[in-house]
Amino acid sequence: MDLKFVRRVAADILKCGENRVWITADPARQDDLAEAITRENVRKLIDRGDTVLKRPAIGVSRGRAKARAAQRAKGRRRGVGSREGATNARFPRKRRWILRIRAIRVRLRELKAQGKLDVSTYRKFYSQAKGGMFHSRAHLEQQLRAAGYLKGGTR
Repeated sequence: MDLKFVRRVAADILKCGENRVWITADPARQDDLAEAITRENVRKLIDRGDTVLKRPAIGVSRGRAKARAAQRAKGRRRGVGSREGATNARFPRKRRWILRIRAIRVRLRELKAQGKLDVSTYRKFYSQAKGGMFHSRAHLEQQLRAAGYLKGGTR
């Protein structure tokens, strides 16, 4: 029995491709299928829900990708072998500079506000910081202590 018409019309009604239309092989339903010569007949077979069905779409599972993303969020799977791009592409020099200079400038402002640095000393060290003299806040503090502007430990 040729079911091309039923398959084509069902695909049109169900808004899917012909390959996603499933037609039963049940011998008891073969007469109904053979008699389906109009769109209305095919629509009734679809509405019945056991003769002509729309197969579910086959997709690619995101389960593994989600598991991998969860691991990365925890800091896993980021070793040397997983890296693409140079160090400065992954964490640009400019971004590193911004983080460093902001931390140093905040610390200088704190010290000035606390009265541990006078304005001229503040300006001097601010300019040196802008010139890239200090590697970090710790290095700034070390230089301040070496120059005799700070005493004891940090803070």
